[in-house]
Amino acid sequence: MLHDLAETRRLLETQGIDVVRLIFTDLLGMTRSKDLLVSQLERSAAHGPAFCQGTWVTTTRGGVLDAGTGSFGDGLPDMVANLDTDTIRPIPWLPGVAYAIADIDNPDGSRSDVAPRAVLRSVLDEYEKEGLVPVCGPELEFYFAQRTEGGWERILNKAGRVYTTGSQVDPDGHYLHLLRMLDQLNIGAFAGNHEFCPSQYEINLWHSEAMDAADRTFLFKTAIKDVTASRGILGTFLGKPWNDEGGSGFHLHFSVTDGDGVNRMHDGDGELSETALQMIAGVIDHAAAIAAFTNPTVNAYKRLGPDTLAPYRSNWGYDNRSTMIRIPPERGQGTRLELRIGDGSANPYVIIAVVLAAALDGIRRGLTPPAAAEGWAYEDEERPVLPMSLKAALDALAADAGLRDLLTGDFIDVFTVMKRDEVERYEAEVDDPDTRDVTAWELEEYIEDY
Repeated sequence: MLHDLAETRRLLETQGIDVVRLIFTDLLGMTRSKDLLVSQLERSAAHGPAFCQGTWVTTTRGGVLDAGTGSFGDGLPDMVANLDTDTIRPIPWLPGVAYAIADIDNPDGSRSDVAPRAVLRSVLDEYEKEGLVPVCGPELEFYFAQRTEGGWERILNKAGRVYTTGSQVDPDGHYLHLLRMLDQLNIGAFAGNHEFCPSQYEINLWHSEAMDAADRTFLFKTAIKDVTASRGILGTFLGKPWNDEGGSGFHLHFSVTDGDGVNRMHDGDGELSETALQMIAGVIDHAAAIAAFTNPTVNAYKRLGPDTLAPYRSNWGYDNRSTMIRIPPERGQGTRLELRIGDGSANPYVIIAVVLAAALDGIRRGLTPPAAAEGWAYEDEERPVLPMSLKAALDALAADAGLRDLLTGDFIDVFTVMKRDEVERYEAEVDDPDTRDVTAWELEEYIEDY
């Protein structure tokens, strides 16, 4: 390790990098970090640095909760951040500084049961036992916003400019600058455009093996928050920031290959394979509980509903954007599933880990999915409605013992404590907690952090 770090230090110094920004994501999906001087890298990164496990239970308002593992009941012990040298990327808008993602371990060197990257790694270990390699392609939408005396507002308000680029949708060059910075960050960004809603954008990332895809998505979200802040605006992935416009999703394309990279999702004759159908069935079987992770905020459920182009029922269909799981038309190596329920606020490691765990359950149990929905699937009354609130999703998670068996119990316990706290604070402060309107509480709670 010391020798590797010495080599890493020398390489960074030749690139003019004198600071490594070591980053990881907390359970909420927010980026936590520490800046390490490259000159001291062999000492600072050899056995750490350490962080307090209270990080896992710190809310967006700065409260620290007692959630058992790693919190007050355990005396707020340390956790250790181990630099993954394969993730180092110079930051193009911050000369001399590079991002590096950390694996979070317990002080004794064992894998954390709570750290989102570790949770995903544990799920991928189970796929390896089956001789399968998950491949993921994320699609995320986000808004540009600015603070005004009245709160947060979109920087543009002209509707109807979906699939547009240029000065009409980017008069100050924020989007174009961001696209160029992401290219230089080398995270697989390849195209982008203004989306359906005013001041909403999408930048596309290439697909790759699941951990690499999660890492790149984490860097993508971190970079967008950082670049926009440096230009005096806000880039937000909050699912539903505005009552008068649609929300921002986190659509996840996923498939599995064998060890030789051969897609296992098709049968060779243009149809889905048994493996693909089992994966669909697993995700649908756990759909209600999955929602707690794919839609992890009170606000996220304001985006869902009938006739929203966001999912409403736990169903699936062929090239059907009104279903929870869409099967894109490509076959052969391009055969995949698209989960459309995800909210922009979702933690990349968590959403990928949970969805893949549910899909693996479908494979191992040999599940069969319901019939594919046809037409406008919001009217598919044979399939149950998804949870329409975070509280309902958490209740479904508590009742899903099978999903708990697929993931570490400590992770679910801490996540649940954090999210129950959000629900309780929301219900205490909002006059009508059942409102489908976006409240001032949600913007104050979420918009700057997501």
